[in-house]
Amino acid sequence: MKLSRPVSWFLLAFGVWSWVIWITFIKNLFNDGSGLAFDDAGDPTAYFWVHLTLAVVSFVLGTVVGVIGLRGVRASRHTSSGDSAS
Repeated sequence: MKLSRPVSWFLLAFGVWSWVIWITFIKNLFNDGSGLAFDDAGDPTAYFWVHLTLAVVSFVLGTVVGVIGLRGVRASRHTSSGDSAS
């Protein structure tokens, strides 16, 4: 399957965006002072574990989508450079 150049760039951008957003979220989760992520004793709550799991899954999916986009961008560069040589 060939991806168009715009779709490849979109997927790559989505992968990068996913990492930026979820890194920020994780930082905020660990610095939570509202009592949602950690109880009074400082132990993680169910809210913390659910959201940490959500972030890890999103990191993995964002990475997979970004890698697909990166491969598509690289393939489109090789294809376009090969087309101009013929």
